[in-house]
Amino acid sequence: MQSVIMENICHSYGKKSVLNGINMHIDQGSIYGLLGPSGCGKTTVVKIMAGILAATSGKVVVLGEEMPKLSMLSRIGYMAQSDALYLSLSAMENMQFFGALYGMKTKDISSRAFATASLVGLENDLSRPVQSFSGGMKRRLSLAIALLHQPQVLILDEPTVGIDPLLRQKIWQQLRAIADSGVSIVLTTHVMDEAEKCDYLAMLRDGQIIAEDTPSALKRNTNSATIEEAFIYYGEVDHAH
Repeated sequence: MQSVIMENICHSYGKKSVLNGINMHIDQGSIYGLLGPSGCGKTTVVKIMAGILAATSGKVVVLGEEMPKLSMLSRIGYMAQSDALYLSLSAMENMQFFGALYGMKTKDISSRAFATASLVGLENDLSRPVQSFSGGMKRRLSLAIALLHQPQVLILDEPTVGIDPLLRQKIWQQLRAIADSGVSIVLTTHVMDEAEKCDYLAMLRDGQIIAEDTPSALKRNTNSATIEEAFIYYGEVDHAH
């Protein structure tokens, strides 16, 4: 079953076109990565997918519902590139605030808050004010908040930026477990070794998908040893057209 379908998505900011005909079909329970340099349109794609932004043209269907739709907020987990946290509140207070926003019951929020905080190694920091957190801790809290209401689709914009390698590994293990439980995960990255861990990968350049397949197929089709080599290959082919 496909949990996300994007058909011929185009988007412009004023006269500047940032997405040109994006098509995606994302299977339930898979990790789907968007790989590309800064400014290629990755964030715009995920914002449209999450219903935060309405596309200029094209169609988006998430879990059978046409987007954007406000009632879908409770079924989608979204983690933005910049942390939207209340610095003067504690980590727990932030989680209570966002849990209420997702329409969760107060008693459920506390138990889920502890569970998701332990996934990202913050269970001992819940009472601390967020302004005392490092950048990496803020990223981890943002991820815990995105997971709080057990969404069916999890959309993460560069989730592991500023997180140390050891913890990044742990988070990836958790993401894999979450996907195995049937949740679709869509994430943006420009880190090549993370791209390798995705089930499917769409390579973006200048607002277009230049290639899409499993990481191993993308490497095999281009005789590349790494995803980075494959990306360079597809980029050169794309530019030659």
